[in-house]
Amino acid sequence: MIKKLISKLFTPRAPRPILSVKRHAPLRVPQSQHGIDRKLVSRHAIKVCDVLHEHGYQAYIVGGAVRDLIAGAQPKDFDVATDATPEQVQPLFRRARIIGRRFRLVHVVFGQEIIETSTFRAPGNGEQTTDEHGRILRDNVFGTLEEDAARRDFTLNALYYDPATEIVIDYHGGVADLKNKVVNMIGDPARRYREDPVRMLRAMRFASKLGCDIAPATLAPIHELAPLIENVPASRLFDEMLKMLTCGHAMACLRQLRAQGLHKGLLPLLDVILEQPGGERFVELALERTDQRVQAGKSVSPSFLFAALLWQLVYRRWQQYQADGELPMPALGLAVDSVLDAQTEKLAIQRRFVSDMREIWFMQPRFDRRAGKAAWRMIEQPRFRAACDFLQLRAAAGEVDAALAQWWMDLADADDGTRARMLEEAARQPRSGDAPARKRRRRPAKPRPDGQGGQEGGAPAAG
Repeated sequence: MIKKLISKLFTPRAPRPILSVKRHAPLRVPQSQHGIDRKLVSRHAIKVCDVLHEHGYQAYIVGGAVRDLIAGAQPKDFDVATDATPEQVQPLFRRARIIGRRFRLVHVVFGQEIIETSTFRAPGNGEQTTDEHGRILRDNVFGTLEEDAARRDFTLNALYYDPATEIVIDYHGGVADLKNKVVNMIGDPARRYREDPVRMLRAMRFASKLGCDIAPATLAPIHELAPLIENVPASRLFDEMLKMLTCGHAMACLRQLRAQGLHKGLLPLLDVILEQPGGERFVELALERTDQRVQAGKSVSPSFLFAALLWQLVYRRWQQYQADGELPMPALGLAVDSVLDAQTEKLAIQRRFVSDMREIWFMQPRFDRRAGKAAWRMIEQPRFRAACDFLQLRAAAGEVDAALAQWWMDLADADDGTRARMLEEAARQPRSGDAPARKRRRRPAKPRPDGQGGQEGGAPAAG
């Protein structure tokens, strides 16, 4: 009995298996197979990796940048993942700051470029703070590279590129899914969507942007779990909506959202917009032009995008208020306020964007006046060029005269001398293209002492 007890105490135990992560060796995909051109990788992201390597840490370019490079797209930004903690990363760089509550990470700043550097994290282990629906509110459980790959959402985002060796480390078949154009969730889709409902929106965006199909198991829970979008902070919804509108395939994203019932948590009135006469055509035109700018590498204004997306609602209400007897400008003010009040309850459009949207909208009636000081004041407005572009969009949709829209665009592109000549010519021309001048209401002519009345219309007789 004593021998058995001694044997039990001194015999080493076999290690307990870790059940949270299925252990398997990753694929190490060489450059000849993944096709990433190192010249297209941010030199600042490479520098962050090099510095971390020099100090004995692992470091990889990760996520969307790797995905886009393999897919042949130009990444918008580059992120780095490492086994160094935020407190270990920050002192290694001259301009670096720790940010975040839900996920603490480091922003390493190089001029206008920010390299977001995060520590490997472990999958859900019950220690994270969640809400009653299972959404993770705070999670700073650090882990290994393999655990970090397991906690990422989709296989095509769980890819790690080592710029030193040009090898992609792939634990979940993400490279194959990219080549086969399939969006696949890592782990149980329903549970992963409950952890972060924004993943449902991301699935739609990746499928639209990359021309992929969503795997049946990944797609199946979305329709049922769509109401969980209501629990996501409005600021995160705005950020995700902006990514959708600027991904280069915006209209396809919106159709995906609508098909799965996800639009209700983003733009509650999207169905109304698309069902208005001409509404869908206007949105399509706006997003087609946005996609063209994105694909050409040009910047996109969030203010312009949301102004275009909500314009049909504003325009129809503007017309209705005028039909009810309001004057044009007060009617427009009422329409703008009612639409913005309805939308900002769900979509946290930043105040500076709302201000720009209002300027773009309120300049539209003023384009009817092409002569005099009013036109010069229009040119001096900060959002004048954006408002001109918006007028062009309205002309393409048949709302306003195309010749009028082109005249204002020519004026916007002209130098001061040419502008002066154009405005002089406009002042001499008939006002057929302008808004009709408001007739002055004349008071009845007062009887003259000699008993003679004025001329017809109340104008005094010539002496």
